[in-house]
Amino acid sequence: MKVLMCIPNISEGRDRKIVDQISQEIRKTAGVKIQNISSNAHHNRTVFTFLGPPEPVLEAAKAMAKKAFALIDMSRQKGSHPRMGAVDVVPFIPLRGLEIQDAVEISRLFGRFVAGLGVPVYYYADSATRPSRTYLEDLRKGEYEGLAEKLKSPEWKPDEGEAIFNPIAGATVTGARFPHILFNVNLRTQDRSIAEKIAEAVRYAGGGYRYVQATALTLEDKNLVQVSMSLTHYDKTPIPRVFETIRSEAGRYGVEIAGSELAGPIPMGALEEIVRHYLKAQNFSVGQIIENVLMD
Repeated sequence: MKVLMCIPNISEGRDRKIVDQISQEIRKTAGVKIQNISSNAHHNRTVFTFLGPPEPVLEAAKAMAKKAFALIDMSRQKGSHPRMGAVDVVPFIPLRGLEIQDAVEISRLFGRFVAGLGVPVYYYADSATRPSRTYLEDLRKGEYEGLAEKLKSPEWKPDEGEAIFNPIAGATVTGARFPHILFNVNLRTQDRSIAEKIAEAVRYAGGGYRYVQATALTLEDKNLVQVSMSLTHYDKTPIPRVFETIRSEAGRYGVEIAGSELAGPIPMGALEEIVRHYLKAQNFSVGQIIENVLMD
C-alpha cells in the first residue's frame, strides 16, 4: 500500500472554531486518516498531520487549503512563530511504497491548485526549483510583513502564481521532504537574547548542526523563552545531541531547562537514539517494540 503523509502548518492556533472547521474538511476525504492536530496559542499556529494513499491525501490538502484561505485573514494575524501565509507551509512526506520524486509531483499538483486560488507559491526542500529556495527559513525571511516588498523583486518571483501580494492569504510554501521533528526546548528565563544566542549556536545557518533549523520565541504567560526547532534529519542529527547541546549552552548563562515539547508526530526511528543515549541501551532497535511487530 502506498502511504503519503501531509503536515500542513496554518497560521491560526487560538480560535478553536476555525481549526475545527478546517479539520472537518480533511475528515471529509475518504481514505485519509488524521493522526494528530497540534495547536499552539503562543505561536498562533496549528499543525495537522494526516496520511493515506497519495490521491486522497492531495484532495484533503486542497480542501484544507481552500477552507483555511476562506477563514484566516493574515492582515490581522499575530503570533510568535515565523510565518508568511494563512496556509504557511505544506510538506508531503513519502512513508511507504513511494519515492521522494512521487511526493515532489504531488507537491507540484498542490502548488498549482493553490496558485489557482490567487496565492503565490514557493517550492522548498526536495521540490525546490533552485538552491536558494531549499530551506524554509530562507523563503520566510521578512515574513508576511515583508512579503509585499519581496514580491517586487525578480529574485522572489513565485514558482507558481503571479507576483501579486495577497493581503488576506499571504503566500504558501510546499514541497516534499524527509520526516521532520518539531522539537521545542523551554528555558527558565525571560531573557529572549539568551534563547537567540542558543538558537544561533545549534542551527546550521549559525554554524551549528547541519540538520537543525532553530529560532527563539517568548512564552509570555509562562515567563519563559523557547528555542523552537525543526530537526530535518533525525537520523543524522539525533534529538539527544541537540538537547544536550542546548543544556550545555544554557548552563553558560546560568539558565536551566524548564522542559521540552514534541509538536506533532515523531517517527519511531527517532526513539532509538533517545533510548540508546539515556538508558545506555546500545543494542536497542524499534524492532523490539511489540506494537511495531504487530503492525508489520
